[in-house]
Amino acid sequence: MEGKEEDVRLGANKFNERQPIGTAAQSQDDAKDYKEPPPAPLFEPEELTSWSFYRAGIAEFFATFLFLYITVLTVMGVVRSNEANGNTCKTVGIQGIAWAFGGMIFALVYCTAGISGGHINPAVTFGLFLARKLSLTRAIFYMVMQCLGAICGAGVVKGFQPKPYNRLGGGANMVSKGYTKGDGLGAEIVGTFILVYTVFSATDAKRSARDSHVPILAPLPIGFAVFLVHLATIPITGTGINPARSLGAAIIYNNDKAWDDHWIFWVGPFIGAALAALYHQVVIRAIPFKSK
Repeated sequence: MEGKEEDVRLGANKFNERQPIGTAAQSQDDAKDYKEPPPAPLFEPEELTSWSFYRAGIAEFFATFLFLYITVLTVMGVVRSNEANGNTCKTVGIQGIAWAFGGMIFALVYCTAGISGGHINPAVTFGLFLARKLSLTRAIFYMVMQCLGAICGAGVVKGFQPKPYNRLGGGANMVSKGYTKGDGLGAEIVGTFILVYTVFSATDAKRSARDSHVPILAPLPIGFAVFLVHLATIPITGTGINPARSLGAAIIYNNDKAWDDHWIFWVGPFIGAALAALYHQVVIRAIPFKSK
């Protein structure tokens, strides 16, 4: 036993277990492994002559189209069950709606990330634009294509089921009874902050360089954030956190209540995205304070 104890003592002295943590760990070798990319230009006219620019917009269109098609059908199925049985227990329920939204974002971000970045959400595009990750030209193009895709996705659902679509609410976002518009706005701000902050963290190139030994599939935490936010805010607003999703459903459903509340699903997500961009760039990455 004395020999074993001596071996342990010698081993402990030879292989020091102290490891840098926190900012000390981040500072080691970061400069050698990572260089901060330059901010994207505000206007980049050359993009307009590139096929990859239009291909990215088409990818955003189809991704948002598929997103609305699957998620609106899921919402309608739950509402139909609630209408027939008085509860959602015989169908996927709120948890199933949350999984449909989160799962579709996971799949679609995975499919389109290498082409367009997999935004599928004007709020995400807006947050990344504020962080100078893409040009204003590309940001506007993405938002237009996302909204068009959402309108077409909801339109196809109504085309297949016109009567049920109108009767079941068409997946349109509205502030629920018992909640104020302020409640809805707050839910949208916080929910979008969580989503966009997760996007920044999951796609941070510096983090990837520092933690290259830890494999992270970026679409997974993004989809999971969408899932969790839906669990929390479906009872309040039906969960927007995506202005294109809310716009597509509102246009095709075309109900006065949906239009009365619609501003919430643009103002809230854009404020949440701006706050997430500010927090990540200024507090987490401290980019304004770095020496040139």
